[in-house]
Amino acid sequence: MIGVAPPAYDPAAPTAAATLPVGAPATVRAYVTELLRRHRRAFLLLIAVNTAAVVASMVGPYLLGGLVERVSERERELHLGLTAGFFVLALAVQAVFVRQVRLRGAMLGERMLADLREDFLVRSVGLPPGVLERAGTGDLLSRITTDIDRLGNAMREAVPQLAIGVVWAVLLLGGLVVTAPELAPAVLVAVPLLVVGCRWYFRRAPAAYRSEAAGYAAVAAALAETVDAGRTVEAHRLGPRRVALTDRRVGEWTAWERYTLWLRSVLIPVINITHVTVLGSVLMIGGVFVLQGWIGVGQLTTGALIAQMLVDPVGLILRWYDELQVAHVSLARLVGVRDIEPDAGDAALAPDGRRVHADRVHFGYREGVDVLRKVSLEVAPGTRLALVGPSGAGKSTLGRLLAGIYAPRDGRVTLGDAELSRMTAERVRAHVALVNQEHHVFVGSLRDNLRLARTGAEDAELWAALGAVDADGWARALDDGLDTEVGSGGLALTPAQAQQIALARLVLADPHTLVLDEATSLLDPRAARHLERSLARVLDGRTVVAIAHRLHTAHDADVIAVVENGRISELGSHDELVAAGGAYAALWRSWHG
Repeated sequence: MIGVAPPAYDPAAPTAAATLPVGAPATVRAYVTELLRRHRRAFLLLIAVNTAAVVASMVGPYLLGGLVERVSERERELHLGLTAGFFVLALAVQAVFVRQVRLRGAMLGERMLADLREDFLVRSVGLPPGVLERAGTGDLLSRITTDIDRLGNAMREAVPQLAIGVVWAVLLLGGLVVTAPELAPAVLVAVPLLVVGCRWYFRRAPAAYRSEAAGYAAVAAALAETVDAGRTVEAHRLGPRRVALTDRRVGEWTAWERYTLWLRSVLIPVINITHVTVLGSVLMIGGVFVLQGWIGVGQLTTGALIAQMLVDPVGLILRWYDELQVAHVSLARLVGVRDIEPDAGDAALAPDGRRVHADRVHFGYREGVDVLRKVSLEVAPGTRLALVGPSGAGKSTLGRLLAGIYAPRDGRVTLGDAELSRMTAERVRAHVALVNQEHHVFVGSLRDNLRLARTGAEDAELWAALGAVDADGWARALDDGLDTEVGSGGLALTPAQAQQIALARLVLADPHTLVLDEATSLLDPRAARHLERSLARVLDGRTVVAIAHRLHTAHDADVIAVVENGRISELGSHDELVAAGGAYAALWRSWHG
């Protein structure tokens, strides 16, 4: 039992996917305490109802023990009718209270689970902008699906049942002490075996379950990345490599699954042996006491029945405590977001003006590897700036820095002389908005999707925003207009329509500075050109930073910045850069053949 080691395993594999932290034990305890405090009335009522049910369950053994005692003393008046009546009444009371225990336990669990989901969602959307941007897809996916599912069973069953089991065991032991105090020490015979077995198991189980959960996150990450980049995988013939990676991740995960299963296969026989030992010790020791005349046969009967009843709460406690080991890991992963500072920004910091300035900025996604180096750039209010350059040069990264999504490793990015990285996310979003290629259509009406940008917008404003992005034509053709249900289960919008909704939200949000990262990439070139001209009228007077992959966008800009190898190599207007005959001129010639 001591010599078996966990499976061979590369610790870096699953943990590499966990970009969000796992909650520290103190964080988990604090959150559980907060949950119980929120629902203390329901929890105390559950304990009270369970106490009544357990007390009612002990009436039967007490009555049966008294009956056996009277039979052993050959009393003629056994009062069978009265005993049977009390027994039936106790069973009825027990049934009523057991039903209440089940009902109230399930209700308490559902309420706590609802609080947990809401807390996780609220805390997640309040994280600093760059945190979720850098988080792994698999880790996020496994937290909001697998971890929630595992916690669902724990919240609905484990927490209430564990409380019930503890109260049940304490009351049964108290009943044994009251009715047959001489037999109470006999129960302790099995305690050393139970303690040793549980100590062995619970020293290994938490770390094993954490590794199992991290292994599943790694599997999810590998699968999600392969599916998302399916075309790239096919184009570069990376299929065998991705399959091998997935197989390795699955192998590591299933190895931990087998190890945790083996741990349980050791614990369960120990529990069963403990149950047999408790009942056997009570019967044998009690039998000796009866022969010595120290206790009566009725006391032995009552004590044996109560000892037998102890099997259920002890099994319940250990079963659900084991379930809580799994749930604890999932809970730690969910409340881990509470260990992230919500936003280090200064709520009092506000921009004085609209000038955007990057001063000798360095930035990298990995330690020691800079994507941008010594980038300095100034964007005057109302300027249309286009960022152009080859793929991988750092255009999108620079756009995210200018939008306040990322903070530079070195240097400063300011808006109106206020450093963006020191401002709260809410204040940044009030001034600067980023629109990229990833557009989301949420389940609900078209009106609700648009009002995400401005809750109090009237229908006339919504139609005006749709008209500004050339979306009012297809939107007015819908049978229910703005009330049309879209998203999963509703009307399936095309990628181009989803992109137009995102741009309409941008019009409604009305920021003075915009960063557009291929915001019209999902439209065909002619439609994109028409939409950009329509948007130009709406965005007149605003500062616009456009990450341009179609050079006609750059042609219309006031200033063009050419990004190469993480640096700005050229800066100027279209005519100036074409006349200079540099990198931009070469791009323009290749674009026009």
